[in-house]
Amino acid sequence: MPASTKKALKIDGSTGEGGGQIIRTALSLSMLTGTPIEIINIRAGRAKPGLMRQHLVCVQASQELSNAAVTGAQLGSTTFSFKPNAIQSGDYTFDIGSAGSTSLVLQTLLPALLFANTGLAAQSTVTIKGGTHNPLASTTDFLTGAFVPALAKLGMHVDLELQQVGFAPIGGGTVKATITPFLRRANTLPFTLTERGELVNIALVASVLNLDYDICKRELASAQASLVESGIDKTLITTHSRKLQGIGEGNTCYAQVTHQFGKTSTQQYHQEMFTLLGEKRSSAENMGNRLAGLVKRYLFNTDALVDEYLTDQLLLPLTLSGGGAFSSRMISGHTETQAWLIEQFLPVEIQFDVLNDDKTLVKVIA
Repeated sequence: MPASTKKALKIDGSTGEGGGQIIRTALSLSMLTGTPIEIINIRAGRAKPGLMRQHLVCVQASQELSNAAVTGAQLGSTTFSFKPNAIQSGDYTFDIGSAGSTSLVLQTLLPALLFANTGLAAQSTVTIKGGTHNPLASTTDFLTGAFVPALAKLGMHVDLELQQVGFAPIGGGTVKATITPFLRRANTLPFTLTERGELVNIALVASVLNLDYDICKRELASAQASLVESGIDKTLITTHSRKLQGIGEGNTCYAQVTHQFGKTSTQQYHQEMFTLLGEKRSSAENMGNRLAGLVKRYLFNTDALVDEYLTDQLLLPLTLSGGGAFSSRMISGHTETQAWLIEQFLPVEIQFDVLNDDKTLVKVIA
């Protein structure tokens, strides 16, 4: 149904978690369904309510993708309306103009471009300039190491390239995503990620941008020692350090935890990512210990397969691919708000069946 003939959906931006996620998901779903939206009370409970620069770029980028009619969208706006038209595949470039998160802008646009109605050959590219490693947002490392592999299991193919890193407060980073339109095949088995399987690798990676390279070595040594001390086989742990290219300075470390499951003929791997950004008042040794702590919480406190942040990010792609189920360590306020918002646009049911304190079965019935 053309957007012009649909009634606008009014969304209270203070609902649930009440942050920028409501804006991003509402824009994605508006474009996908052709539903005009009006969002009110944007980020009403935040210290600085209204649209910040990265939120405004999400609106402007969505407007360009779908030739939308937009009113009221400017910095600080607490209300705006958005009326989309058809999504157009193509080659897009967006500059946040600050260290705002490139990941959050990209995740707003990905669902729309995966479903652009232009045929299988019409790949799209999106280049976004801004912050690639931000507090309170998924880093590019998380997207490439956990989110993109999860999308691939759904048959959604995205290639993500970190062209230049950007830390707050300067930014200056660039990411480029190549998106292939999604086609759901009739014989596709339901998506199921419920059993953890065998731990096969913990990859520890530390990186610095224009800082002392020794920071990486100290972080990795601390993290590895803590994991081995907890009883994890040292042969399962790999370490790698990197010097990053970009302006400004920064430090990040992450652990990619890989499990293998399924029968030999249908063997699959699942990757979880745990990421930290360096802090001036935190030593490299402390950073390594904190990273190891995140890994140990996941490995020892639960047998759920999917951790908190990937749970939140999987809901919309899983809904769009036809539904499925997975086990999650934690259902956050973000995730509950995401489920509520998806159900406002689409005829789906998202269930959270609590199995114990550290394991919930998430079902998306589409």
